[in-house]
Amino acid sequence: MLFNPDIAEYVNNGQIWMQPATGKLLELCPWLRQDPLTQLYTCDIYFDRPDDCKYYPVTIEQMVNDDCEMLEAGDLDDTKKAQTQLDNIMADSRPPYS
Repeated sequence: MLFNPDIAEYVNNGQIWMQPATGKLLELCPWLRQDPLTQLYTCDIYFDRPDDCKYYPVTIEQMVNDDCEMLEAGDLDDTKKAQTQLDNIMADSRPPYS
């Protein structure tokens, strides 16, 4: 948060992303932008993003609950294998899930 101190305004009691004026939980990250042409999302605070964002996703279960677009059809057939693959992909981004 060194480079974007306004990020802290959207954190309340350790929960992200809260509306600063009301304290209500936001449905989407306030820095998530969707390109109207490609429909792909980008992060306006990528280099300053909180650890929760850096480490996401942690588990296949979390991805299922969030309707994560990175899930592939075969991931649900063998969730242990999918979790191992996810841990390998995210090895440089976060501590391994255990």
